[in-house]
Amino acid sequence: MTAPPAATAAHTAELLALLTLRFTPNLGPRRIEALRQHFGSAQAALGAGLGEWRQVAGLDSKSVAALGSPKAAALAQAELQKCAAQGVTLLGRGLADYPAAFESLGDPPAALWVLGELPELPTVPRSIGIVGTRAASHHALSLSRQIAADLARAGVVVVSGMARGIDTEAHTAAVEAGGVSLGILGSAVDHIYPSENVPLSRRLTLISEYPLGTPPAQHHFPTRNRLIAALSAGVLVVEGERKSGSMITATHALECGRTVFAVPGRAGDPRASGPHKLLREGAVLTETAQDILDEFSWGTVSAEALPDLPPEQAKVLRALHAPQTLDDLVHASGLSVPELQTALVMLQLMGLAEEVGGRWARR
Repeated sequence: MTAPPAATAAHTAELLALLTLRFTPNLGPRRIEALRQHFGSAQAALGAGLGEWRQVAGLDSKSVAALGSPKAAALAQAELQKCAAQGVTLLGRGLADYPAAFESLGDPPAALWVLGELPELPTVPRSIGIVGTRAASHHALSLSRQIAADLARAGVVVVSGMARGIDTEAHTAAVEAGGVSLGILGSAVDHIYPSENVPLSRRLTLISEYPLGTPPAQHHFPTRNRLIAALSAGVLVVEGERKSGSMITATHALECGRTVFAVPGRAGDPRASGPHKLLREGAVLTETAQDILDEFSWGTVSAEALPDLPPEQAKVLRALHAPQTLDDLVHASGLSVPELQTALVMLQLMGLAEEVGGRWARR
């Protein structure tokens, strides 16, 4: 339903006021929200005087002096026009279209830039963050693909940070399975990093708290990670060292009251040290998407439509809900070793299965 003109005008005016505060020096999300709460709206905050601004808790003298800057107002107006020209949606805190999921944060962004269609994101969304190291093992990449694809087929939104490695695999598998994936950026939605993910970005919904044209910066990524946590009912850490961005995301997830999931790895592998620490601290041990679905009572992994296969090959393909060793597959399929090996060779020739690191998985 189209909003009446007065409502649309009021929405735009408040959004413009929020953007003006966003472009004002010395004002972060907490100070902007303090102003909005004190005066009732961003517009009312900008319309107040110096004496009233000084009464707002949390504002220092530099913040007060910066308020009412004509330069900030001009930047906000220009940003609104650029977003309209590029098809980017702007969301402002306190407005009806702002995702409730972000309210779990202590410092929700005052404004968000969205490129693509945004799914419903209630306080606890039906979505899972999948994160991990950029230098992931073959097994971790394969497992990430399988879990993301199975979650997507179960109607779960897959959230990640568009980085190389685990993030890229999770995004790609989710959209290839016909699902929805959100890419949370440490740059503007028109400045994709890494550049090789530009084609992938066109298949995702992109979200950023940075104005158009903002390049990636090292200090943006830890900040970006809190958005991944807030937009997810739980965060899965596949691989990552103890001091890594993935662990920062897990910490944010706990602070938001989200569930943390972790994949056990090989003893002695530094990439497994982060998940192992999380598991010792109570994270949910995760080997398949079903472990996540069970935690939230979200149903079961959808049975993917199988091609017209001989019974032995169909049994093996169904058993490959996660990467499996030959011994695992013998037990799961009920086939003899020769029958199993023949079926795997045929599935591999048809491009339906692959062997990675001594384990078999669906392609």
